[in-house]
Amino acid sequence: MSALAALCRLRPVMLALAAGSLLPLAAGVPAAADERSAAAPGRAAGAERVLKDDVALAPGKGGVIRVKETIVYQFAGRSRLQRTFPTRSHESITQDRVYEIGSLRATSPDGGPSRVSTSAGDTDTTVKVTGSGKLTGAHTVVLEYDLRGAIDQLGSAEELRWPAAGGWRVPVDAATATVDATAMIRSVNCFAGPLKSTIGCTQYYTNHAHTQGVYSQREMLPGEYLTVVAGLPPGTTGGRAIYERRHTVATAFSVNAVTGGVLLGLLALLGGGVAVLYLLRGRDARVVGKHASVGDQAPVVGAEFEPPNGVRPGQIGTLIDEQADVIDVTATIVDLAVRGYLLIEEEDRARTGRLDWTLRRLGRPPVDLLPYERILLDALMTGRDGAPRDAVKLSELGGTFATKLAQVRAAMYDDVVKQGWFARRPDTVRSRWTVFGIALTVLGIAATIALAVTTEWALAGLALIIAGAALAYGGQYMPAKTARGSTVLAHTIGFRAFLERGAIPDGEAVASQQRIALFSRFLPYAVVFDVVGKWAETVKDAGERAEGADNLYWYEGPAEWDLSNFAESMRTFTLATSGSISQSRGL
Repeated sequence: MSALAALCRLRPVMLALAAGSLLPLAAGVPAAADERSAAAPGRAAGAERVLKDDVALAPGKGGVIRVKETIVYQFAGRSRLQRTFPTRSHESITQDRVYEIGSLRATSPDGGPSRVSTSAGDTDTTVKVTGSGKLTGAHTVVLEYDLRGAIDQLGSAEELRWPAAGGWRVPVDAATATVDATAMIRSVNCFAGPLKSTIGCTQYYTNHAHTQGVYSQREMLPGEYLTVVAGLPPGTTGGRAIYERRHTVATAFSVNAVTGGVLLGLLALLGGGVAVLYLLRGRDARVVGKHASVGDQAPVVGAEFEPPNGVRPGQIGTLIDEQADVIDVTATIVDLAVRGYLLIEEEDRARTGRLDWTLRRLGRPPVDLLPYERILLDALMTGRDGAPRDAVKLSELGGTFATKLAQVRAAMYDDVVKQGWFARRPDTVRSRWTVFGIALTVLGIAATIALAVTTEWALAGLALIIAGAALAYGGQYMPAKTARGSTVLAHTIGFRAFLERGAIPDGEAVASQQRIALFSRFLPYAVVFDVVGKWAETVKDAGERAEGADNLYWYEGPAEWDLSNFAESMRTFTLATSGSISQSRGL
C-alpha cells in the first residue's frame, strides 16, 4: 500500500514533467511549419501570391461554359492582379483552335479590385483587374465569364478540356476546380504545370452521383496551369471546337475563287500579249515570206552587184535585230575606210611591242555620208580638246569614245525611222515597254506584300509581278518593221546567204584587182553578219591571185605583211575596235 501511495503521489510530478517535455515539441511544430513556408517559393513575408484559386465550370447547351472563379489574392502594395488565358493554339500551319472568352466581369466583396480590362496577344489573352488604389493583405475577387470552344467531339462522346486555374505571374498556394454537368461524367483527368504538361494534378475524382468532377492542385509556380478534363455523354452540350484559318505565308498565297480567277486572267493577259506580239512581229514574217524569193535570187549580175537597195552596213545591222549594236558601228568604220574616207594602218608589233592600228582621215569630201556616218567620222577625228585631228590610234579611243558612241547609235536609230523601215525608234519602243513592265512589276511587289500581310489574295499581286516581268521581257520584241522595212529585210536575207557562201562565180570579166575591190566592198557587211573570217579568207585568196598585191587600198599592213595575213588581221581589228569604242573610262 505504501508503494501504491508513493506512486500516486509521484503521478502529478510525472504528468508535469511529461507536459513540460512536450511543450518544446509543441512549440517546435509551428516553428518548423514556418520554416517550410519561408523556404517555399513566394512565401517570403509580404510577397504577392494567390492564396486560393477556386474555379467552378458549368457546361451548357451549345457548348457554352459559364465560369465563376473565386480568387483570394495576397496584395503587397499593388493595385491590380493579372492572369493570362490561353485563347489560341496553332493546330497546323494554316489552322488555329480558338477559345472565346466573353461577358467578362469582376466583383469583390471586400473592397478588392473590380475594373476589368483585356489585351490580346498571338496565342493568349491577358485579363487585368484593377482597383482604385494600392492594396495590401488578402482580398477576394470574383471573376465570371462565358467560355466557348473548350468542348469538342471526341469519338461518340464530348470532352471538356480547359486550363481552368493558373496563368498567374505569382505563385499559387492552392487551386481547385469543379465541373458541374447536367449528365453523368464518364471520366475525369487533370494535369498541372505548363500548358501541354502530362504530369497529373494533386487530386481528381467525381462525386457519388458522378455529376461533378473535382480537381485540386497545391503549390503552382508562376505561369503554370491546372488543366481539367471531363468526358461527357454524346449530345450533352452539342459543343464543338472552334477553328480559324491562320493567316500565314501559306494561306496568303492560297488558291481560291478570287486568286484562281486572277490567275486565269493572267493567262488570258499573257495569251493576249503573245497575240499582240504576233500582230506586230508577224507582219514582218508575212512580208519577209512574200518577198523572200526575190531576195534569194542570185545576187551577182556580172560586176554590177550592189547590196540591197544600196543599204549601208550599219543600217542593215540595225534593221536585222532592231538594235544599233557596237558591231554595227565597227562595220561602219570599216565601210568608211573601204569607201575612201579613212585609211587603216596596222602598226608593226615587233617595233611597238603591242598590237595597234592608226585610223587616218583621207581628203574625200563627206558629201554622200549619212548623218550617223558623219557624226561617227567627226567623233573619230576630233580630239579631247575639241580640235580636229588627221589621225588617231585605236588604243587612244579606249575609255573616251563611249559618250560619242551613244550619239552615233542614237543617229542610227533616227536613220532607220527616216528610211521608213520603222514607224518609231526601236530603242524608244523597247524602253517604253520595259519601263511599263518594270513599273507594273514594282506595283505587283508592293501589292503582293500588302495583300500577303492583310489578306489571302497575295496571288493577285503575284500575277501582277509575272505580268510586269513578261511585259518587261517582251518589250525587247515590241519594235515592228513597216512593210517597207520588211521588204528590205527580205532582200537582206538573200544577201547574207551570198556572203555566207564566201565566193562568187569566177568570170573573165572580173579581174583580180576588181575582185579585191568587190570583196572589200562587201567586207563591212560580212562584219555585220559575223562571217568576217570566211569573207576575209576570200579577200586573201583574191590577193594571192593578183600579182604584186601586198596591201589593200584602204588597209595597210606593216613591213613584210601581205594579204595572206589579212584574215587574221581583220578578225583582230574588228574585235579590238569594238572593245575600244565601247570601253568606258574607269572611276
